[in-house]
Amino acid sequence: MPRSSRRRTPPAHPAAEDIDLLDVLHALSDPTRMTIVRVLRAEPERACGTFPVDVAPSTLSHHFKVLREAGLIQQREEANRRLTALRGAELEERFPGLLDTVLTAYDRTAEAPA
Repeated sequence: MPRSSRRRTPPAHPAAEDIDLLDVLHALSDPTRMTIVRVLRAEPERACGTFPVDVAPSTLSHHFKVLREAGLIQQREEANRRLTALRGAELEERFPGLLDTVLTAYDRTAEAPA
């Protein structure tokens, strides 16, 4: 089959009721993934290659996979781009206040003098 007619398999996302707290906390334990989540908190949706992180594309794909499988983000295909969005409302319903608490704590830690 010619490359141009092949479609990528849409990424799998866990159902909201299947999102596990420990998976979410693990996903949020990495600074690159926290940057992705913070950006998505400020923007509703963003193309995958446009995040302000300094990692190789394959590493960025891994970080998206961890976030997606933990239930923090959802991704969709649009033409030749993959768009990423935070599942904020679903996370808030499942774990009220968690994302705000983690992001606030992370911001305080990042601002603290060394």
